[in-house]
Amino acid sequence: MTSYRQPGVVLTDRRFTVPLDHSDPGGEQIEVYGREAVAASRAGEELPWLVYLEGGPGFGARRFVGTEAWLGRALREFRVLLLDQRGTGLSTPANRQTLPLRGGPREQADYLAHFRSDSIVRDCELIRQRLTGGAPWTVLGQSFGGFCAVRYLSAAPEGLKEVLITGGLPSLDAHADDVYRAAYPRIERKVAAHYARYPQDVERARAIAAHLAEHRPESAGHRLTPEGFQSLGIMLGSGSGSHQLHYLLENAFVRTPGATELSDTFQEAMRTAASFAGHPLYALLHEAIYGQGERATDWAAERVRGEFPQFDAATALKGDGPVLFTGETIHPWHFDVDPALRPLRETAELLARRTDWPVLYDPARLAANEVPVAAAVYHDDMYVDTADSLRTAAAIRGLRTWVTNEYEHDGVRAGGPRVLDRLLSLVRDEA
Repeated sequence: MTSYRQPGVVLTDRRFTVPLDHSDPGGEQIEVYGREAVAASRAGEELPWLVYLEGGPGFGARRFVGTEAWLGRALREFRVLLLDQRGTGLSTPANRQTLPLRGGPREQADYLAHFRSDSIVRDCELIRQRLTGGAPWTVLGQSFGGFCAVRYLSAAPEGLKEVLITGGLPSLDAHADDVYRAAYPRIERKVAAHYARYPQDVERARAIAAHLAEHRPESAGHRLTPEGFQSLGIMLGSGSGSHQLHYLLENAFVRTPGATELSDTFQEAMRTAASFAGHPLYALLHEAIYGQGERATDWAAERVRGEFPQFDAATALKGDGPVLFTGETIHPWHFDVDPALRPLRETAELLARRTDWPVLYDPARLAANEVPVAAAVYHDDMYVDTADSLRTAAAIRGLRTWVTNEYEHDGVRAGGPRVLDRLLSLVRDEA
């Protein structure tokens, strides 16, 4: 282990060996990384543990500097483990460079089938035993991390002292089709709100989409398309996302000696925002996190989008309507335009057709839950359906909700100490 300091905090790198397939504990092993954080003033004390599960799938735990955001509040009473879930960050990364070590697309898909919340929870349980000596710990789950927390309550509640969930209560039984059928209207509302705030962006977006449709430029090997441009709407689910999108659009065009062109600034910003190079598992497993039972996910977001023709950019450009942005949706074309995903196209197809996903949640066990749980539910969350979240909250015995429109999906980041304080008071029945 290596320890080092940042202002107010002592950090320690921890690495754990876990089975790739927990049903075969003696088989292939992979490494999972966690960064321990403890307040410098309490580094020598015995403190309860809190494990943080990041959103995603496919993102490593946030790299904090010192005690920023919610971490400072947590360090007042916890020793915190910032876990890079398997395949992310420093945990045996899975990407276009490493996955060929597994073999071809079939072998890669079979490997990645072990990277959902059920395996992540089994990892947590092995790590907990090694860190706490068997004592239960607190889980803080953001977004997909909350999905993992609900799986934890279903599969291993004995490992949990209390559970805090922010924007991450999943439907217990919805198919991916249902998830996206509910998502597109939410996305449309967010786009309408953006255009109401920045009406000048309506024509800017139309002009950008038309230019991309005609010229199909590339930036560092990434093909810039109208559909890729629409996907920038994922920004609209965060608290400052509408403003960030507006600033990106205002730099779109530049006059040159020959013509008006898309600026290098815009093309680079679009490529950076649209690329999955830093989080390929998000694209590969995003629909798989909803897979339960024998029904394939089968590119649900792409199929369901056909029910919402207003999202078709070509149709919008033929008329005079706005080009609608899309949100947290993954499509087959992502694996054609993005060089970080292109080699994984067949692997993604195999995952989309897979029909043997284990069931993730146990409604009977959740109905009998005895672990204190509190969840922040954001009133018009673009990424996680509020109605589904509230139905799940009602299905988990004793769960207390804080329903708020003060924050968007990234509330635990934007609200920091206040959000964590509120959840801790709820889970401890102090509110």
